[in-house]
Order: sequence, then structure tokens, then C-alpha cells
Amino acid sequence: MLIADSDLAVAARQYLDAEGAAAWTGLLRPAVRLCALSPGEQVVGYLGGDPLLPDDIEWPEWEGQGPLAFLGAIDCGSLPVGELDLALPTDGALLFFYFDGQVGDDDTTVDYWRPESTRGGSRVIYVSADAEMTQRQAPEGITAYPMLPLAAELIATAPDFEHPAFRAAFGDPYDPDASPSAQATVGSEFSAALDTVRRGRAPYHQIGGYAQPIQGSAETEAAYGRFPGNDDEASKQREELAGRLVLLAQLGSDGDASMSWGDTGTLYWLIDPDDLAARRFEAALFTWQSH
Repeated sequence: MLIADSDLAVAARQYLDAEGAAAWTGLLRPAVRLCALSPGEQVVGYLGGDPLLPDDIEWPEWEGQGPLAFLGAIDCGSLPVGELDLALPTDGALLFFYFDGQVGDDDTTVDYWRPESTRGGSRVIYVSADAEMTQRQAPEGITAYPMLPLAAELIATAPDFEHPAFRAAFGDPYDPDASPSAQATVGSEFSAALDTVRRGRAPYHQIGGYAQPIQGSAETEAAYGRFPGNDDEASKQREELAGRLVLLAQLGSDGDASMSWGDTGTLYWLIDPDDLAARRFEAALFTWQSH
């Protein structure tokens, strides 16, 4: 009932025809929204602080630039994994690191169109539940972000209008010859209703579901890290991969955690389902967007 009763589905029934509403609702996917902990809620993870790491795992570094900053950890065993369409581990923890510019060249950024930077400038580490861990302080030059405990909320998510899943169901909504259902999704009361739902979810911390982009499809950007280049073959491979990628996590700018990515931007980690099933978290693809 999460999907059918969600604000995203209600908006479709209100503003689209029956065929369009059914197609839209069929695209919706469950996700976990991560939000600041309130009294009585279960802790599912935290932003900032000092991470727990096994002794045999070195602090991640971007070769030639310096150490990454620790952003947060998610306890997979505390997430409602069974409610998601994402094959996450049912125990252990996922840790997220990012080169935030505290060290190295001030002009160095982690950009999706430079795959070597996304491979070096971001990292996802999975730590099994039975690993022996110790709390690790950040290396010299890195100031830890303040710790912010997180709670979980199940939500429904929708693809953006550039996502391959949306295009497969509706076509290009910006095409003047597109179907009435496709055209009704853009620049309309329906689109405004979706924006209202999304604004109510800030800051945008999320596990699973569709990425909530700022400047276009995060899936397509992340796919560039696997298939760079502007030739037709690379473009075709990116489009195919973007349609398969699933959102591992996104972390938005958050004043409570003193985190700001560009102009109130968001960081995204996406992964091929085959890599997720094989627990190849080092294969996660990264991008970020800003206003």
C-alpha cells in the first residue's frame, strides 16, 4: 500500500488520465529516507563523527590528492531491507567517504565526466557484522563532521523525466509529438505537485529507490564513469547501464551535519545490481549535483 497510497501516486490520479496514472504508479519504487533522529526512534546510522573500521582497512585516500572525509555509516541490519527492491546486505554496515576539498588543491573536484576522479575521490566500504572494529580518527588535515544520528522512513520514489524508465513508459515528454500522457507530466500541475512532495523531503538523504536529481538524471551521469566518451557506442552503453543502475545512497547538504555540497547540492552513489548482489561495493559509481 506504500506505493498506491503515496502522494506521488495520488498526484498522478489527480492530474493524469487513467492510462497515464497507471503507467506512472507502475514506475514508483520504495526507498528509505534518512532523517535526523527524533526521541523514541531507532537509530539506523549516522552522518559525521569518527567511523568504526576494521584494523586491516586503511583510511581511504585519493592518490596524489590526499585522504577522503568520512561522511556517514548505515547499519544495514536496522534498515527495512525486506521492504525495498534493493538487494542490500541484511547485516553489517555501509560507510561512505568523499574528497571534500579539505586537503589538496582547492580547485580539485570529483566530477562524473572525469571517471578517474570519481574512482579516487569517493569510496563505499562494506563492513561485515562480525568484523572486529575500532573507532578511527580522521587523518591530519581532515576535520570530522559533527555526528548526526539518523532514523529511517519508508517512502515511495519516482523517476525524473530524463530517467530511462520514464522514457520507456512515456516517451520524451519534451517532444512536441509526444503522447498527451507524456506532455501532461511536464510543466503542469502534476509536475508542480511532484516538486512539492520532493521539497518536503529535504535534506535528501536516501537509500534505494530512484535518485532525486537536481540537474538531470543522476543515473546517466554515473554511467559515464563506466562508459566515458561522446561517440554513439559509448552513449548507447551509458543509456543501457543507466536503466539498470540502482541508487545505493544519496546524501544531501545538511546544516545540522555542517555538510554543504556546492550550492546545497547532493552526492549520489549508484551501483549495477550484479555488483550489488556480489557485494562489489568498490564498483559503485559516483556523481554529484548542485543548484
